[in-house]
Amino acid sequence: MRTPAHPYAFFDLHVLRSERLGPSMVRVTFGGAAVDGFGTGGRDQRFKIFLPHPHQDAPVMPQGGDGDTWFTDWRALDPAERGIMRSYTVRDTRPGELDVDFALHMDGASGPAARWAAAATAGDRVTVLGPTGPDNGGYDFRPPDGSPVVIAGDLTALPAVAGNLAWLPAGTPAQVWIDVPHPGDRQDLPTAADAHITWVSPGGLVDAVRAAAIPDGAYAWIAGESAVVKALRRHLVKERGLHRRAVSFTGYWRRGATEEDLLAEFEAGESPATAE
Repeated sequence: MRTPAHPYAFFDLHVLRSERLGPSMVRVTFGGAAVDGFGTGGRDQRFKIFLPHPHQDAPVMPQGGDGDTWFTDWRALDPAERGIMRSYTVRDTRPGELDVDFALHMDGASGPAARWAAAATAGDRVTVLGPTGPDNGGYDFRPPDGSPVVIAGDLTALPAVAGNLAWLPAGTPAQVWIDVPHPGDRQDLPTAADAHITWVSPGGLVDAVRAAAIPDGAYAWIAGESAVVKALRRHLVKERGLHRRAVSFTGYWRRGATEEDLLAEFEAGESPATAE
């Protein structure tokens, strides 16, 4: 592990095993000497993963960088050689292990991260920039105590949805809609919450939420394709009357844009997935 920069640090990890969860998702379990230093606040805990290019055994990373300069140092490297950077959500952790679920294709195309995950085998090496403890700013799911919860997302949001549900206190009223490409992509989502989970056919997420009864004072968390996220947020705020601050929303991908397009926008300081 590189020099810690609380609340985040770099972790050099390797694949322990992978498991196909359904037609459109694979779970990769990582380990490494320092993996137990990876701390998470639960919920939709995000982190950055750096993957090697096909001609490399391990991702090329800046040398001697720290938590304040890593992005500048990484950008200065040759794009054809530097580690391929992507953002993902923690699915689960156990002593010595970190689970990450990768959506294999959305909108008919797989990017470099999905292709890497589909072919991952034991020993494959990655670098992760992740939290060193639960007190970090890397999650957005922050429902007020006692509020009913509304959750909506697509396949790319499924790992975060699972984390949110697992974190919810016992008895919390929760309405959940998840859009997945195939029935085989549905998963068991353990939770102590009083959750009603609806699996939605592709493209039906907005209509499903529109048709539902949303309780007053609800807190909403929505994630997935950016246009769908924007439509849901607009509906909940303008048509249902939820307070803007009671709706957390994140665009994980955008129809018609590649991962590299979104990364270029991210590097330029833009936030196209959530901008109004």
